Amino acid sequence: MNARQFPLDLRWPPHQRLDAYWPGANALALRDVADVASGGSSAWLYLHGAAGTGKSHLLIGACRAAIEAGRQARYASLAQLPAPRGEAIAAVDAGGLLAIDDVQAIAGDRGAERALFDLYNRAKAADARMLFAASAPPAEAGMALPDLVSRLAMCTRHALRPLDDAGRRAMLWMLARRMGLGLDDEVLDWLIARHPRDPASLVALLHRIDRAALAAQRRVTIPFLRELLLESGT
Repeated sequence: MNARQFPLDLRWPPHQRLDAYWPGANALALRDVADVASGGSSAWLYLHGAAGTGKSHLLIGACRAAIEAGRQARYASLAQLPAPRGEAIAAVDAGGLLAIDDVQAIAGDRGAERALFDLYNRAKAADARMLFAASAPPAEAGMALPDLVSRLAMCTRHALRPLDDAGRRAMLWMLARRMGLGLDDEVLDWLIARHPRDPASLVALLHRIDRAALAAQRRVTIPFLRELLLESGT
């Protein structure tokens, strides 16, 4: 398997860029991820946190930034690798920037754990850079291979925290402004109060609103949103 065949290598949502990540309490993590992507002094990072904290966004954004700067980078979610996962991981070239998401997905799969341990060592020898993301710290991610836990624990670690309402509101305002979509304070408050609060769902909803407003040639108001969401049963 070459870099192009590694799952999800280049199929990234357009909004998942580092400059579109609203950090909230995660500013230090964003800084270090950007440093890795730019080829700075940071080289090995491990991000962990609950769903909706932007782990995948940061990893994909880092790969996009590295590629746009002319460097090799690839992203993969271990949760989406085909079986046997160990063989898929073992086939990865250890060079450039490797962003490995959903590390906890291989917990208990000894072949995959061993392959990730070997990839870590190969990347280290090749002076590559690695970004890892998981739902929990290395010691709590359920890994059975002590050597892998030890290697992951050596990375600089950041515990990502979810955005509060103010952060979600700021994120929506920033993305809407970039899209040229006018959202006033009343509309933003209405969206935050009544709809899913994880950032991925809110971003998907924002893109849907943008498409509908453009098609209808209408300004985004609360009545417009009620009509749009009622039609879809949301």
